[in-house]
Amino acid sequence: MLEKDVEAYLVARMQDMGGLAIKFISPGRRNVPDRIVIFPSGKIVFVELKATGKTPNDAQIREHARLRRLNCAVYGCIDSKSAVDRMIEDIAPLL
Repeated sequence: MLEKDVEAYLVARMQDMGGLAIKFISPGRRNVPDRIVIFPSGKIVFVELKATGKTPNDAQIREHARLRRLNCAVYGCIDSKSAVDRMIEDIAPLL
């Protein structure tokens, strides 16, 4: 599955839930996660999306670690519709 298809599915799932999946673009700072996901409860997570079977590069992994050190929730490799669903299921008890 292509990354854009996984991304479209994430955006649609969040819209269905009443949340947002905002494209994260940070001029001057490379390797930030692809989306900032905001659940209806206000819970915020950063999400790195990939094509099925692909993994983040070393610089992306370092950026994810920086965010985690700041106590941010980061899902570092969402590469399928089922991975999107698992992420939502993981977070659901926290909402």
